[in-house]
Amino acid sequence: MSPSLSDTPALSRRGLLKFSLGASAFLATAGLGASLSGCSSSIPANGFATLRSGDLLFLRALVPVMLEGAVAAEKMPAAVDGTLKTLDNGLNHLSPEMLKLTRQLFDVLGMAVTRGPLTGIWGSWENASADEIRHFLDRWENSSLNLLRMGHSSLLQLVMMAWYSRAESWVHCGYPGPPAV
Repeated sequence: MSPSLSDTPALSRRGLLKFSLGASAFLATAGLGASLSGCSSSIPANGFATLRSGDLLFLRALVPVMLEGAVAAEKMPAAVDGTLKTLDNGLNHLSPEMLKLTRQLFDVLGMAVTRGPLTGIWGSWENASADEIRHFLDRWENSSLNLLRMGHSSLLQLVMMAWYSRAESWVHCGYPGPPAV
């Protein structure tokens, strides 16, 4: 007699490894597919050195959610634009290999075929609510897949480093600014 579903563990260690391997293969294939199909154009958006138009679509939705509480609502558009410019400058100074990895992350987030299953954002980023984006960030932060946790960490670090390197962010955290020399 075979055991019932309630008698077997929900996911064994072997099952988790198989799932993780499959998910990693899926992400690698999707990234490679995007690169080969031309979905991941390397042409920067107008006014940017590194960020592409597709990157800006999801970053303009993501950054306001990440800056919530640190920026007043009326100052948010300027803060987002400034953060994106600073982020672009930072990406422009990355090593080619690090930039390639960052672009792969942005490609996975930008392509509809990978965005839906991995983020829960099935429509376009422009139409995603702040709650949907918070849920996506929480989902990646607490994922059992190391790859998604690393993606969350990368997004968080990129955006926060870009924001907190700007003088307008210093007042919120009590930093008086660098000493005058």
